[in-house]
Amino acid sequence: MVRVPRLLHAWPVYRQLAGADPLGRGAAAQSARSASLQPRTATADRVAKSVCPYCAVGCAQKVYVTDEKVVQVEGDPASPISRGRLCPKGSATTQLVTGPHREQKVRYRAPGAREWIDLELHTAMEMIADRVLEARRRGWQDTDAEGRVLRRTTGFAALGGATLDNEENYLIKKLFTALGAIQIENLARI
Repeated sequence: MVRVPRLLHAWPVYRQLAGADPLGRGAAAQSARSASLQPRTATADRVAKSVCPYCAVGCAQKVYVTDEKVVQVEGDPASPISRGRLCPKGSATTQLVTGPHREQKVRYRAPGAREWIDLELHTAMEMIADRVLEARRRGWQDTDAEGRVLRRTTGFAALGGATLDNEENYLIKKLFTALGAIQIENLARI
């Protein structure tokens, strides 16, 4: 007989009807397990501000980091653009960053080689930087034949795609101009 009242009090519907939570949104709906839970963000070491990577709207995000690993990404309520809301893609940013499908290595085939090899991302980025600087140096034009100052390179060019948003195009144009490139175009404008 003693078990019946305990079972009855453990039933959420009884707690909802008999208690001070008639809508069942608070204590009536809470189990012992859910009462002991805490959000992933409660133990974060730091919170970094970011912008959603998907579209050009610019919804602000709060990135929660624990032990230098991203544990949660949420909308930032302080943002005048999104006011803390994120679309389905923006809400899945945590999966984009931490998902097991995310590539951690780069496939590389050296000039003349037949086989591809795996490189660490950092190594590949260093190789790209070295090659850009070398192409810039080789194609550098300080002056023209008449002595006019040029300070430019023809060692590389940039062609942006239509899927880039305005901010990405702006940054690419700024980067390549700072490197001295003069052939900078976007196929959305062609």
